[in-house]
Amino acid sequence: MQPETTLEKVFLRLKPAQKTALKRLGLETVRDILYYFPSRYGTIAHTKTIDTLSAGEQATVIGNISGIKTSKGFRTRVAMAEAKITDHTGSVKAVWFNQPYIAPMLHGMSTGTFHGRVNERKGELYMSNPEFEKTDGLPIDVGDSLFSNGENVPFDYPVYSETKGITSKWFYHAIGKILQSGALDEIPDPLSESILSRYSLPALKTALFWIHTPKKRADAESARKRFAFEEIFCIQLARKRARREYENMPAFAVRPSEKEVQKFVSRFPFPATDAQKKAVTNIFADLKQGRPMARLLEGDVGSGKTAVAAAASYAIVTTAPEDAPSARLEAAYMAPTEILARQHFASFIDFFKDTGVPVGLITGSECRKFPSKTNPNESTHVSKSQFLKWVSEGLIPIVVGTHALIQKTVQFKNLALVVIDEQHRFGINQRFALTQKGSGKKPVPHLLSMTATPIPRTLALTIYGDLDLSLLDELPKGRQYPETKIVPPNKRASTYEKIRETLTAGRQCYVICPRINEPDPEKKYALYAKSVKEEAVRLKKNIFPEFEIGILHGKMTPKEKDAAMRDFSDGKTRILVATSIVEVGVNVPNATVIVIEGAERFGLSQLHQLRGRVMRSTHRPYCYIFTDSGAQNTANRLKALASAKNGFELAELDMSLRGAGTLSGERQWGVSDIGMEAIKNLKLVEAARSEVLHILTNDPSLAAHPALKEKAEAVAVHFE
Repeated sequence: MQPETTLEKVFLRLKPAQKTALKRLGLETVRDILYYFPSRYGTIAHTKTIDTLSAGEQATVIGNISGIKTSKGFRTRVAMAEAKITDHTGSVKAVWFNQPYIAPMLHGMSTGTFHGRVNERKGELYMSNPEFEKTDGLPIDVGDSLFSNGENVPFDYPVYSETKGITSKWFYHAIGKILQSGALDEIPDPLSESILSRYSLPALKTALFWIHTPKKRADAESARKRFAFEEIFCIQLARKRARREYENMPAFAVRPSEKEVQKFVSRFPFPATDAQKKAVTNIFADLKQGRPMARLLEGDVGSGKTAVAAAASYAIVTTAPEDAPSARLEAAYMAPTEILARQHFASFIDFFKDTGVPVGLITGSECRKFPSKTNPNESTHVSKSQFLKWVSEGLIPIVVGTHALIQKTVQFKNLALVVIDEQHRFGINQRFALTQKGSGKKPVPHLLSMTATPIPRTLALTIYGDLDLSLLDELPKGRQYPETKIVPPNKRASTYEKIRETLTAGRQCYVICPRINEPDPEKKYALYAKSVKEEAVRLKKNIFPEFEIGILHGKMTPKEKDAAMRDFSDGKTRILVATSIVEVGVNVPNATVIVIEGAERFGLSQLHQLRGRVMRSTHRPYCYIFTDSGAQNTANRLKALASAKNGFELAELDMSLRGAGTLSGERQWGVSDIGMEAIKNLKLVEAARSEVLHILTNDPSLAAHPALKEKAEAVAVHFE
């Protein structure tokens, strides 16, 4: 059996549903399934039968699930989900207060493991807000299994993440078969003996046995530490190799006039912060080197990243390169959405008016040019063919756009700077597709990536190891973080009155909802959550009849979105009910209040981004977090949001609260759960970084490390 042998050849009796499930999980070969690690470990001895439960204790039970339904408290009218859990000794009810959305999550589960507090009401026991996980009976067979002899019971048994068609028990037995086959002897260890020895890490073969069949907790922890180090090490190695390849390309050497740039910056509506000045200084130092800049500008919401990008763009387009005094250079600014691209185009018009520097916009639906021939203070629509001709001739030196910028038809004359906003939303392929616009015989452009997503230091060192880092860790003068309040159901009415006072004073308000439409009432297990369309109607009819209310969501056409944003920007609508489409970059300074419905459905980073929408002026901003969830984990996360002083602090809090989870509520970084555990450990990340630098210094091509080279190249493909 070889590492690349397909699972269908190893397990000849796979059912169609199992084949589909394995494909869904990305598991095709023996190597793939060996690296499918347990999500956790359980101990059968800790699981109780239902007949032994007693009020007041924290308990874990495994049972069949039935009687799933949603209801409301008779007196309190609190929405809840209910289910009955049954094992061979009896039944107990499970109740999730303020969490009716649990019901559809249980639907389709026949058996589950439930852990929570046991309470008693009117002589009847029930489990209150238990955590749960789908299982297939006991995770390991009881009775005739190899765990049935009390002397051989291990400290823990592995529990694997499941999907429809395949169970944790199947993974356990399948991986056990592979471990006994000798396949591990065919997989070379990418980590050298010296690294393993230096950090007391087990070899690959040992680690795979320990992580899948631990005899004691220490074995499992040692194996996880080894694989955590391996993942972080290989990610950093792939990033550093990409950076070195990029630096070997030629780039325009530019020495901007600091006096002229300072004059340009002095026209901004707010004085530059010390952090902005430092970032501009670092960028100018990079531009002088003659090799391509690769810098990440990380700034909290409202910290002025766009202004730094504008200053860098001005420096590029007004300065000739040292080896071509007559050349006129160009800059491109790529944003992830059309709304954001138009927003930045409008910002650049404000920055560059009266400078004589034309600015263009290209999206999937239109092209525009500033200034217009008929009105020097406005932009004008132009045909795509004409726009592309002007760009290719260098007549529009600054172009703002979406993915449309990386189309083959978009050709620049002397592209010298690429700015990518919200860096994490683009893959490496997209990022470098734009930087390659200047490739061939021409120098490649300098790269300035930007993100407002809070990133812990260890994560930035790992994920963005190919970029130098500049931090904007202070707000422009007069701007302040929103006063953030968590609003339970019984405080909604008084909160609406506070919002009315703000609206009456002339300000505006966002209301964010998790979904666009109401769930289908005919669908028994429809997800319960506020919707944009129904909430806009409710607010207009019952809460704010005196104010105009608009809506904005992803299924609207570009023209509809533009009209909605224009009406809100112009003050025609005072309240904008929207999905999280407004999360990034939307800029309406007069909007100083944001209400977030169903806040438990958003990650902390996303919630922080959303509240950043009301940090665009000197007026006092407010963020009201509306939640119906009574879960303790949710309460802890939302309290962290309310108490964190800035996004950087919030990122660290989020990582500590979520453990192996991800910052955004979804795996957007491309790092596994075991890798995220490692990223919490600064010493481990720095140790991996040190080893990477040592290897690349002595063996830049990795010729002496073939297994490591193969692993690093696989990681590089994963991140593209």
